[in-house]
Amino acid sequence: MNLYEFIKAELKYSTEAIANDPELSKQIQEHLIWLGFLLPPIDGNFGPISAQAFLEFQNAISQAISEVLPEKGFLGKHTASALLQSPTEKVPAKDLDLENDLASRIVKYMLQKGYQVATNPQEYNIIYLEGMDIDGKLNGNPAYYFNDIRLIIEFQKKKPVVVSCWEATTEPGYFYNYHPINLTGAARIAFGQYKAWKIGMWGKAEPHEALIQVDNVTVHKEFDKEMKRTNEHLEEGLFDIDQHWGYDLPDNDIAMGSVGSLVGRTRQGHHNFINILKQDRRYQQNPNYLFLTAIILGEELAQQFPATDSTSELLNQDSESVGYVNGLSKVKSTLVEAMSISVDSLDTEQQLQMVKKCLNMLIDKLD
Repeated sequence: MNLYEFIKAELKYSTEAIANDPELSKQIQEHLIWLGFLLPPIDGNFGPISAQAFLEFQNAISQAISEVLPEKGFLGKHTASALLQSPTEKVPAKDLDLENDLASRIVKYMLQKGYQVATNPQEYNIIYLEGMDIDGKLNGNPAYYFNDIRLIIEFQKKKPVVVSCWEATTEPGYFYNYHPINLTGAARIAFGQYKAWKIGMWGKAEPHEALIQVDNVTVHKEFDKEMKRTNEHLEEGLFDIDQHWGYDLPDNDIAMGSVGSLVGRTRQGHHNFINILKQDRRYQQNPNYLFLTAIILGEELAQQFPATDSTSELLNQDSESVGYVNGLSKVKSTLVEAMSISVDSLDTEQQLQMVKKCLNMLIDKLD
């Protein structure tokens, strides 16, 4: 049955009844996606995620069409008509609390681009900002560095919040740029948003959970090995653009850590990344859920939605999983110099642990 037949029959369906009609389920999903309440795909499986989107549509459209309100939680003729006839501009916009913090500026950018933004609690948005440090500042985006950031944004009381952020890269390392697996060149994902990843196992030497590419994305092929995105070498398909860890490699050398994937630099940070995603209610309802990921050029974000001040924006986010290379030297020099401790020979993770120890000692003194 389709929506037109449903209206003519003057029926009233619960969401369970909708789920038992594949044709009706697909048509409702199609309209919910078009109106911005549901993320693709249209699969005819009208489960908890589709049911929640349906309820959100009713809550929103009842502000403009009061007849929908008595049908809340059910599909009646007024809700069916609203689904069929409501243009996107007639549906009241979601009331989001967007300011000028980094999370808000990212969301503004995504909405302007027409990207999908999950705004419910325990639904996580994955974003990579290319050429930006974890303090929210541009870094010139030199090749072969872990100079991008991987972020998770969640809406809490209508406001977007950076749940966690990590050092990352969106490009191939030096080795795979000059020795690509495919003779047409290393693949570098094109800026945009793709629904193409599900949680699975990655790697042979160090198998670990990662986001595995299972649907098409668009890439630039590095045929000329110049590390520049050019529209002459665009391809769409499956290229193993997975989201895995980068073996704790130094931040200034991707080396063999990426063939062109979306790579978080540290093992621990990546574990935290996956553990957060596994708390996403959509994944908990469907272990085969496909995650959306947006890849954004930091410079373009800064131009279109500039920050109003120069303060570091991410330093309070997930300090356990972020490497904190940027800004760490200042903290280290202040605390370590005062305590006459030399840590120049220690790696970044050891330095972080030393700084944490110093901070704890200072807190004890203040207490």
